[in-house]
Amino acid sequence: MAEEQASGAEKRLSIVKIYLKDFSFESPQAPAVFRAEEWQPHMNLNLRSGHAHVDGDFHEVVLTITIEAKEKESDKTLFLVELHQAGLFEINGYEKEEFAALTGSFCPNILFPYARESVASVIQKGGFPEFVLQPINFDALYLQQIKAQNEQAAQAEKH
Repeated sequence: MAEEQASGAEKRLSIVKIYLKDFSFESPQAPAVFRAEEWQPHMNLNLRSGHAHVDGDFHEVVLTITIEAKEKESDKTLFLVELHQAGLFEINGYEKEEFAALTGSFCPNILFPYARESVASVIQKGGFPEFVLQPINFDALYLQQIKAQNEQAAQAEKH
């Protein structure tokens, strides 16, 4: 038990900084889009995260969200948002699997509320109706990614 407490004391995860790394908004059909009688676009959401070692115990995690609204009939892009919400984290003392779970699930979960607020704000400022990005289960996404990687590794071993 004393060994567990000693090893637990070595583990450290802290948020150093949360920041916007990149952010773009395009509305190629403006101002004509605002004269449409009905607003029922087809929405496409793409979400991914990545991790990069910075220096020492410092790691950058970037959550990338891309949202594209297209007109249903013509498939014209009404608006396009791409956001790279980043965080600098100090992470120390975790095993490889724990570290991967932190950078693949825990840290993106920390970044998501900041990204969601920025996306909602810019879409509204772009003149479009309120947009609420629904909560994301990053734990489930991370587990799906691990499962897919394991299946790919198993397929590679068979061939």
